[in-house]
Amino acid sequence: MRIRGEQPGVPVPDRPWSEVVPGLWMGGHEFAGPSGRPEDAVVGDEFDLVQSLVRRSGHGPGPGVEHQVWPIPDGPLDGTQLAGVIRLARAAGEALDRGRRVLVRCHHGYNRSGLVVAQALVGRGRGADEAIRLIRARRSPWALHNELFVAYLRTGLPTARLLEELTEEPAE
Repeated sequence: MRIRGEQPGVPVPDRPWSEVVPGLWMGGHEFAGPSGRPEDAVVGDEFDLVQSLVRRSGHGPGPGVEHQVWPIPDGPLDGTQLAGVIRLARAAGEALDRGRRVLVRCHHGYNRSGLVVAQALVGRGRGADEAIRLIRARRSPWALHNELFVAYLRTGLPTARLLEELTEEPAE
């Protein structure tokens, strides 16, 4: 399976964030500016809720904006990490239900943010494949190029979480 670090040639996105469905945006901490060089994507008060899956200082959000941080790798996730993804997706859906604007972000806004946004869409009645297609159409064809994350979505995150917990080594 391909994950971000194993796939060369993945382009930097050409915009900081993209609206997937009304009120639900996905993006990253970095994008290609007009010069084509990477630039920082700094969030001010454009959103009511920002969920960050990568921790980067100086990237906002601004004061008064709710910020939820849950750092996860762009690779295999354990049961606790998957539970956090499920919680973030649920919180994003609840915020949308209250008419709030939500940004889910990671490094480039392709995989980790795609996993949370797709799960939020699944929680709102879309099928996994439909959510993946929508994200790729609205964000980038490179979105969710991490095949493991696609497999998690197709399996169902709650099921993937249970399977991961069954295979985790017990603490000694």
